[in-house]
Amino acid sequence: MRPEVQTFIADGPLPDEDATEEELERRDEQLRAIGRPVTGEEAKALVSCFGPDDCYGIAWSLLHLIETGPNPVLASDPGPDANEWHQRLYLRAVNGGLIP
Repeated sequence: MRPEVQTFIADGPLPDEDATEEELERRDEQLRAIGRPVTGEEAKALVSCFGPDDCYGIAWSLLHLIETGPNPVLASDPGPDANEWHQRLYLRAVNGGLIP
């Protein structure tokens, strides 16, 4: 796994929208430092980095980064209690025809 991916993952899930501007900028810069496409291993690890909301759009950037890797990352339904971003990744794979 590349160092920039490890750094992003080590900082844990994205903060919520109450985070400081500095924290949001730092996480956005970390995410933008990750070259595309990601590997399957990196994509699976990055799934753990979704936070409770869209984090001012950073979560969408994370979702799109994950989708540059081999799909589908989530091959089975994460269930109704799963993080909304996990559900979204799964449904996008279903809607894209990657999962029956």
